[in-house]
Amino acid sequence: MGGNQLLTIFLPIALAIVMAGLGLHLTLADFRRVAKQPRAVIVALAVQTLLLPPVAFGIAYVLNLPPEFAVGMVLLSASPGGVTANIFSHLARGDVALNVTLTAVNSLLALVTLPLWTGLALNVFLGSENAVPPPLRKLVEVAVIALVPVALGMALRAWKPKMADAAEKPVRLLSTVVLALLIVLAIASEFSTLLEHVAAIGIACLAFNLISLFSGYLSGLVMKLGRPQAIAIGFEISIHNSTLAILLALQVLGSELVAIPPAVYAVLMYPVAAAFAFWLLRRQRKEAVTPVV
Repeated sequence: MGGNQLLTIFLPIALAIVMAGLGLHLTLADFRRVAKQPRAVIVALAVQTLLLPPVAFGIAYVLNLPPEFAVGMVLLSASPGGVTANIFSHLARGDVALNVTLTAVNSLLALVTLPLWTGLALNVFLGSENAVPPPLRKLVEVAVIALVPVALGMALRAWKPKMADAAEKPVRLLSTVVLALLIVLAIASEFSTLLEHVAAIGIACLAFNLISLFSGYLSGLVMKLGRPQAIAIGFEISIHNSTLAILLALQVLGSELVAIPPAVYAVLMYPVAAAFAFWLLRRQRKEAVTPVV
């Protein structure tokens, strides 16, 4: 009981810290860029909000995941991109400004799309009798917990940029610690269930990660947005905000099992992103030294 009470207090605070850290990266200028790059933003958001959740549903069905894991996959798929995508995009010579814009817009859009997709997953996989859809009051509560810290972070960035710069590293470090603790908590709470389905959930998360990465990258190339934009989109929609997904699984849905897929995904997505960035850089170097015939 004491542990549950501690989580009840800790989770909203952790969510607020994560969202405030996101706000520290954002300015109104980030949102104005949408008008300058509407096609890139539309392509990325279409893949993120319309393609990835159905892919998560499909993976859950094909691999016959337990219902709670299936809900966790959909919750993860509907979560916005993580700020770390900016770092990988920078390393791979992607359009970092586009990453910042997508993170800003998608984080706000997810406040609408995330509950819709998650509610559908609850009904499909758990059934109306067993599912406990997030009540409206709880969704409003989470929206407030998310939006207010983002607004405060943005306000600090606008009014006190030096203070925001000073706060950015500690908040990022704290967010990393929060993510690590949440992964340990989710896995430890349902370790026996995870062991029973470790192969299926590992394959599911890896497949979803690769599909997210390459669907974003290739959609950018197919739509002739340019390689830097394609790289940015690929990282943006493959590096999901796993911290937010885990927090919502625990805080809103009250399920450690639903938190398992985002926790496993959080462990897998960084090595995959690093390998993809390395491949992109090698390809770019080869193209740079290959003589034009």
